[in-house]
Amino acid sequence: MSYTLGQAAKATGKSKPTISRAIKSGKISAAKGDDGSYTIDPAELHRVFPPLSPASNDTGTDETPAPSQSDALLQQEIEHLRRQLEDRDSQISDLKEDRDQWRKQADKITALIEDQSSKPQGFWKRLTGK
Repeated sequence: MSYTLGQAAKATGKSKPTISRAIKSGKISAAKGDDGSYTIDPAELHRVFPPLSPASNDTGTDETPAPSQSDALLQQEIEHLRRQLEDRDSQISDLKEDRDQWRKQADKITALIEDQSSKPQGFWKRLTGK
């Protein structure tokens, strides 16, 4: 069995001009009849242009199939995981805020300790004389 130009276009999802250009450029070999029509071997056609899947070839439309029950379950799981991710992001934000506050407090305490250690200790100086 061989394809006509129109059948080849339907089998690959390409347009007739696309198939015709491929023939004229030598990408696909085809026999030209006396009436000017092309006869294209399927193996030759599909060497260059892959065939459409049976599901997309049957309807001829680009409609997406109705979601199945497993698709609905997957959507619910995706939504649940998104909510969990948002909760984790919120927790991370809170923890970062707490960390920054603790870091500021530690910096203040460190500065106070350094300030106190640089000053002579009056009591110890009077006690030891040093």
